[in-house]
Amino acid sequence: MTRRNPGEGSVFQRRDGRWQASLQLNGIRKVVYGKTAQEARQKLAALRKQVATLNGLPDAGRRTVNDLLDAWLEVCAPSWRPSTLESHREVADLHIRPTLGKVRLERLSPVQVQGLTKTLQKAGKPRTALKAYAVLHRACQLAVLWGWLPQNPCGRIPRPQYRPEGRQVWTTAQLQAFLQETRGHWLGPLWAFLAASGCRIGEALGLSWDAVNWETATVAIAHNLQRVGGRWELERPKTASGERTIALPDWGIAALKRQRVQQAEWRLQAGASWANERGLVFTRANGAPLHCTTVARAMREVCKRLELPPLSPHGLRHLHASLLLAEGVGVPQVAQRLGHADPRITLQVYGHALGGDDAATKALGRAIRG
Repeated sequence: MTRRNPGEGSVFQRRDGRWQASLQLNGIRKVVYGKTAQEARQKLAALRKQVATLNGLPDAGRRTVNDLLDAWLEVCAPSWRPSTLESHREVADLHIRPTLGKVRLERLSPVQVQGLTKTLQKAGKPRTALKAYAVLHRACQLAVLWGWLPQNPCGRIPRPQYRPEGRQVWTTAQLQAFLQETRGHWLGPLWAFLAASGCRIGEALGLSWDAVNWETATVAIAHNLQRVGGRWELERPKTASGERTIALPDWGIAALKRQRVQQAEWRLQAGASWANERGLVFTRANGAPLHCTTVARAMREVCKRLELPPLSPHGLRHLHASLLLAEGVGVPQVAQRLGHADPRITLQVYGHALGGDDAATKALGRAIRG
């Protein structure tokens, strides 16, 4: 058994082989464990560091993981967008609370957190596992700052891995066929706009007519339409780069003009029941906001009818970026159109469209011939 000076704690090996470190201050005693003496000493050092920071030992009292999640959501809610708050609350309610909610905070272990993520991964939900880990990690980090926990148990397990499935990408010919065959569809102008602008579906559904500049053939992206708690919310982009002006090709402007004519006809038919008080560009026939699931469902049906590979509205954004990169448009320019805060995000997601060594070889060949 290794003794330390008063107030510095002690470290010794238990009969079960584990190493135990303890520290007592002002009547509060904290015990941590490790597989080795070094691990136990490291945890003891973390306790002493918190004593210096908090002027006392971390103490969660009788608080549970549920109590922590409640406190975290309440404190952080004012700084989040409504859709972000709803998303975090949904992850906490559906995936964390049922398994770990009643666990005393001071007894929450990395093994328990690892068990939660493994269960979700085995159920075929790797993305959900990553979301649950992220929510719990952030909440526990706040508990460390508040002195409820000596350290974050989530920081002692591997971050769950999630690799998105390969995205389906159309050829240029397939895109042209889709746009031609859907000119008469009531959602045709929206699909053409998504392909021409590279906007997210929420950004397109939140676009208002006063954000369209007909003279410069541009649109100003400043809002994202979301359905939150049964209400429609126009949210600002997450980052400053999300607020941007996008230049449209001729066929993109033509799509907006078709939508303006179509919406004018709808408005005449709806009369007093017209519901587009926000001045949105893309709406239902009565002027009410469009739900993204309506757009996605209709697109699946059209793809099936036209015998095209299935593609989502977000797939049109992906196709937009891939075509630009394949045509030699620079990554920074594409990142700006997409609203990415960092061009490295664009490279990570769409780097496959750059052509790889084949494109490099052709470029070298052109240079030498020149």
